[in-house]
Amino acid sequence: MPSSSTNTASSETFLLFSQDIPSQNLGFVDPLSATLDLNVAGKDYVIHQSPTILNRPGSTTGAVVWKITPLVADWLVRSDNLLWTSGLLSPASSVLELGCGISGLNGLALAPLVAGYILTDQSYVARLVEKNIDENSPLGNPRQAGTSSQKRKGKSSAVQSKVELRFQPLDWQLDEVAPSLTGNGNVKSFDAVIACDCIYNDTLIRPLVHTCADVCKLRSADDNTSSDRPTICLVAQQLRDPEIFEAWIKEFSKYFRIWRVPDNALTEGLRSNPGFVVHLGILQGAAEIRNQS
Repeated sequence: MPSSSTNTASSETFLLFSQDIPSQNLGFVDPLSATLDLNVAGKDYVIHQSPTILNRPGSTTGAVVWKITPLVADWLVRSDNLLWTSGLLSPASSVLELGCGISGLNGLALAPLVAGYILTDQSYVARLVEKNIDENSPLGNPRQAGTSSQKRKGKSSAVQSKVELRFQPLDWQLDEVAPSLTGNGNVKSFDAVIACDCIYNDTLIRPLVHTCADVCKLRSADDNTSSDRPTICLVAQQLRDPEIFEAWIKEFSKYFRIWRVPDNALTEGLRSNPGFVVHLGILQGAAEIRNQS
C-alpha cells in the first residue's frame, strides 16, 4: 500500500506545518446558508445545514459543512483510491464514521459501494443528517468515480438497490462502543472507521482517539467475520493549529501504527499543500500499547 510512515509526532508536525499553507479561514463551506448545492464524484446533492445551531454555545461545529468533507467524499469513491486498489475497502465492507456532522456526505457517496455505512455524531445533528439522508438517498448502484461522468438529475429511472446507510447517535465521552453499532446481528465489527475534520479542540482529542481504538478493537472479538484484516482507521483533517495537531498525533500513536497518505495518492484538492492531510492507522497489539503507556 503506498504510504509515508510517520516518524515522531514533532517531526511530522514540523514537516506539515513548515509548508506554505493557504488560509482556509475556519474551513466552512458557507456558514450563513441553510442549504448547499454540492457535487461529489459527478453527483449533485442538496445539503441542509443550520447556521443557527452553529452559533449556539457549546460544541456544535457539526451543524454546517466543512470544506474538507466534499473533498474526502470525492476521494473515497474513486476507483483508483488506494483503499480500493489495496483491498482495504470492498463491496463487502462495513464502515463507521465518527463525527459525521449534519451532511452525511461521506456516507451518501460511499454507502452505495459498500455493504453498510453507519454515520455517528452527537444527537443534535440527528434531525438534519436524517433529512439529508432521506432527500439525497443514493439511487441504484452507481459505478465508482472515473467510470462515468453522468450526473444525477432528479430521480433516476434505474431500479433502486438496497443501500445500508443510517445514523446512530454516539458521544465519544459518554457512550460505549459496542458491536450493536453495526445494526446487523450478523456483523459485529467494522472494516473501516472514518473521522473527517474532527480534530480542532484539545479536550476532545483523547475521547476521539479512544473511540477510534475501541471501534477497531471490535474486530479482534468478532467471531463472525472471515476477514483476517484489521480495521483501518482513516483520519482526514485541515491543518490549523500545530499544537492541536501534535497533541492528536501523540495520542493517536499510543494506540495505532500510522501512515500519512502521500500526496500522489490523493486528489488535487486534498493534497497537503492546500492545508489538508489524511492519515491511516492500524491498531497496535496489546503489548505495543502497554510499552508506550
